[in-house]
Amino acid sequence: MIRSLIAAAALSVAAGAPASAEALKFAVTDIEGLEALQQEFGAFEAKLEELTGYEIDLFPVSSRTAAVEALNQDKVDLVLTGPAEYVVIHELTDAEIVTAWQRPNYYAQIVSLSDGPIKSVQDLKGQTVTFGSVGSTSQHLGPAQVLADFGLSYNVDYQPQIISRNLAIEALIRGDVQAVGMNEGHLSRIREAFPDTSFTVLARGRDLPNDILVARSDLDEDTVAAVKSAFVDHSAELMSAILTGEDNQKYKGGFFLTKVEDSEYDYVRSMYSTIGVDTNDFVGN
Repeated sequence: MIRSLIAAAALSVAAGAPASAEALKFAVTDIEGLEALQQEFGAFEAKLEELTGYEIDLFPVSSRTAAVEALNQDKVDLVLTGPAEYVVIHELTDAEIVTAWQRPNYYAQIVSLSDGPIKSVQDLKGQTVTFGSVGSTSQHLGPAQVLADFGLSYNVDYQPQIISRNLAIEALIRGDVQAVGMNEGHLSRIREAFPDTSFTVLARGRDLPNDILVARSDLDEDTVAAVKSAFVDHSAELMSAILTGEDNQKYKGGFFLTKVEDSEYDYVRSMYSTIGVDTNDFVGN
């Protein structure tokens, strides 16, 4: 009797499992190396497996370009990426949106010294403004767009420089540069690192479009639907699993959004236009 019950249970589990035995490979564009990927997303991997019934394999990629190649060669099924990377990935792979991952207080801003000579965005004409990581949504493209929204043209009305954030702040304090582009989280950390210096925000942009999970264009529709349903029906469980990663604290307080249109990323496309590059390649490649 017991053997019969065990056999019946096994058949029931098998019947509910996905027909495909292929594991879904999951990549993240801004994390290099399997060890770091497992540290940040290991708990999420296990939870998504539990909720979908699919085996999930974390798949490290060495660069944004490598993620594109992996999608086009069917080596990876799901890729989590930032908004600046998404618009290029979409153009080069036609990847399908699965869900957006919201980052609260995710916006670009222009920061200067409170007691310095720069009191408004217009004062930056003819001055030097530094940006962080080249191609970053919140450190480069976003801040450049903030200035453009206030009427300042990139590399025309001011001199842009790409400098690491701490070096840029030191240059700002010395008076070598007049403003620094960054996001809200960066400014909080800078104020802690430089407690004797007062900083002011000259301008901030609208909330940036969210990070986004995409599926390769030819991934089975039922598989995409199953993954999407997991985010809809079990969002709290998945968010809890994601927040076990230190870097993933940026998603704390955010939501998974499944009603997302590609057109919502046109604001990011305008950023590429602002700095004079196309969306058919990553900035800095």
